[in-house]
Amino acid sequence: MAATKSATKLYVLDTNVLIHDPAAILNFEEHQVVIPMTVLEELDKLKMGKASIATDCREAIRKIDHIIGDASPTEIAKGVPIARPDGSVQGHLSILLDNFEAPNRSLPPDLNDNKIINSLVGLQEKHPRREVVLITKDINMRLKARGCGVGAQDYQNDQLLTDVALLETGYHTFADSFWETQSQVETFHDETGTYHRIPLENLPDDLYVNRFIVDEKGFIGRVVLIEEDTALLQDLPAEQLLSQSAWGLTPRDIPQALALHLLMDPDVHLVTLTGQAGSGKTILALAAAIEMTVATQQFRRIIATRSTRGLDEDIGYLPGTEAEKMEPWLGAITDNLEALHDDDEHATSSVDYILQKVPLQFKSLNYIRGRSFQHSLILIDECQNLTPHQMKTIITRAGAGSKVVCLGNLAQIDTPYLNPISSGLTYLIERFKEFSSGGTIHLEGSPRSILAEYAETHL
Repeated sequence: MAATKSATKLYVLDTNVLIHDPAAILNFEEHQVVIPMTVLEELDKLKMGKASIATDCREAIRKIDHIIGDASPTEIAKGVPIARPDGSVQGHLSILLDNFEAPNRSLPPDLNDNKIINSLVGLQEKHPRREVVLITKDINMRLKARGCGVGAQDYQNDQLLTDVALLETGYHTFADSFWETQSQVETFHDETGTYHRIPLENLPDDLYVNRFIVDEKGFIGRVVLIEEDTALLQDLPAEQLLSQSAWGLTPRDIPQALALHLLMDPDVHLVTLTGQAGSGKTILALAAAIEMTVATQQFRRIIATRSTRGLDEDIGYLPGTEAEKMEPWLGAITDNLEALHDDDEHATSSVDYILQKVPLQFKSLNYIRGRSFQHSLILIDECQNLTPHQMKTIITRAGAGSKVVCLGNLAQIDTPYLNPISSGLTYLIERFKEFSSGGTIHLEGSPRSILAEYAETHL
């Protein structure tokens, strides 16, 4: 008769999990978290420098040190109780040494991944009644571990969706007329516009403030208040939305019009725009930013940055200002500045004038950490390449009177251990669904050109 398995599992964390979420150790409840010595060595090698990965490594190391404290080597090998922020104790943390004999199912120890998997096989043989599970963001490492008979999973604690198709788009579309589905409506007018109070039972279930109701007959309503049994919709005529302008730019379709409406609203402090290449994310955000900084002077400056793997490194010591070093990375911003002034007689002069006139600052993502930006419009491009932890670090930089605009295309993730479900952009949209001063819009189509649209759908 086989021995029954223990209820508490041994979860072994890979380096990329601790970089993805330095607080991952605290997310395994009553189970035992195991950190291989090889993982500590990798964290030690990566902790130096100003890159975002180094910051995450240092934070992970500090959390491990805080839990272990002054425990003896025997206690560390056996498992140190994990103290929770509320004062309770739940689960254990141990460090796994690599000094035992190679197990029967061992891989060549020339790679760190293989060393970790070998130590897991040894751990499994040492504790036959405990279930050993490797937690890693590396798909190939999960396959190798399973090939050696060890269970392996992705780190899913911060994954809020099972399918990216379920991600909030920012608006609900009715196939025909929205009003044909309504039986009880209270309409009133004031100096700010026309409003409709509608019972919640007649509206979609997942409805939040600053989401839109759109139908094919031309009705557009913005949810401005959700009460106990009713929701208040502001009536927004389609002609009015499509005729709004920011720095001479007018929207080409309804999703772009909804995006521009949120971008220009002073009461919306966070806007996320998603969509495929060429859907207009950057040019809409940039036009709105210049309009609100130069024309209406709502903000003192525009801070533009983006997540790119090359930018995760230090920008270097070669001659040149931070702005000059950042400019090649932020070509999308200057490209869109040129597009906004295509019709000018001297387009190049116009762009140079705008760059001198507009308080537009190009910042490295690494230098945003630890700062607080007051009365600024913070424009973050390529957000799909950020982890949830990095996203939190950046969003919390927004000071009084600031607005954050996050742009991204979940189909173009360049970071090896992220996918559309685990991306920080997906995490942000889901976490901020109920934030009454935030909004999100998924832009459709590829208005960049007929060629770009065809390539997006056929290549």
